[in-house]
Amino acid sequence: MSRKHRNRNLSEKISLEIPLKIEKLAPTGQGIGTLESGKKIFLWNTLPGEKVLSYLKIKEKSSFEEGIAETFEKTASSRIVPKDAQYLATSPWQIMTDDFEAEQKTAIMTELFHNLWHEKIPFHQSPNTWHYRNKMEYSLYYDFETKKIELAIHPRGSHGKMPIKNSSIERPEIFEAAQKIVEDLNRTGTEARNYQSLLLRSNQNGEVSGGLFEKRKPHPTFKNLEDRILDQTYTYSPNGFFQINLKTYELVLTRIKDLIKKTPAKKVLDLYSGVGTIGLSVARDRNLTLVEVDKSAFKELEANCKSIPTATPILAKSEDVLDYIEPDEIVTLDPPRAGCDKKLIEQLIEIKPKQIIYLSCNPITQVRDLELLINSGAKLNSLEAFNFFPHTPHIESLACLSFTS
Repeated sequence: MSRKHRNRNLSEKISLEIPLKIEKLAPTGQGIGTLESGKKIFLWNTLPGEKVLSYLKIKEKSSFEEGIAETFEKTASSRIVPKDAQYLATSPWQIMTDDFEAEQKTAIMTELFHNLWHEKIPFHQSPNTWHYRNKMEYSLYYDFETKKIELAIHPRGSHGKMPIKNSSIERPEIFEAAQKIVEDLNRTGTEARNYQSLLLRSNQNGEVSGGLFEKRKPHPTFKNLEDRILDQTYTYSPNGFFQINLKTYELVLTRIKDLIKKTPAKKVLDLYSGVGTIGLSVARDRNLTLVEVDKSAFKELEANCKSIPTATPILAKSEDVLDYIEPDEIVTLDPPRAGCDKKLIEQLIEIKPKQIIYLSCNPITQVRDLELLINSGAKLNSLEAFNFFPHTPHIESLACLSFTS
């Protein structure tokens, strides 16, 4: 295989004769530097301005490398000691203060949207920056010295397993329940290799559901959970899609609700609706159509719509219901990381709905979609960032657009 197409996991320690300066943080979370060869390198465990003496190379391509910084000549003043030993795998930005994280995420958003938005982008911090996750999936690790199973994760850049003793990003009830399950496995002498992983989810009342996934067996059906968001109750499966950080999600929904109030349209089309938490939370007083393709999520969507006579759930791909897009309506979008299907964007451009509210978990693909809309006559009225996942590089961005008549 040619070097051009090679993409290997290397795990090779590299010592540098000349310290490598980190220029800035990439949208993907790593620090960016330039090697003496001129090749770009993306390093985890780095902050802007730091000088790296050695790193662990975990990936190499013809035009760039990726790795994990290990030793430094100089560290940044904003660097702090991470809470968790496994931080690089679960939340690699534990190395910086909350204020510096907000500053860096705002800078990333500003750079990504520099051609589309020229005002300051508001950044909304999560009400909880620790113990905010309501879902966690663990691996199991067998310690041959203690002859016991332990909770584990996969270290970044490795297929191995790293046992963990504590974790600061998920709700405490989840970690406590996970430890109890592991204690039961050790008490009964069960072998860790029988299981693929352990998945648990908690609602806002601290009730935990989920369990073990056995290897070579279908995933079990777990007890549904229930949560109340903006005065609307939702049921959902622990192993299905549901927002991870509900406190921050409520901030977003409140903002979407305010945006919708400003538009007199009586119809709302909620695409990529999941179990319905956007549409049913912010537009249940209007003629509401919700579209979801996943059959499991759609089952929950139907249940959540039962008490809302104005809501109509539809099982379909969002790009396959283009006839539902009308000029005199509001369209809400919450697509996966890949962004919106091109057919959907083209139909939005053709029909020109009154308002488009676009929530994205990947601002990179959102920029691509917004550029197409704006270049075809849409106006970007507002743009905001929300910290759904503190101590990680992930950013949720909310954009509101309208077409001029």
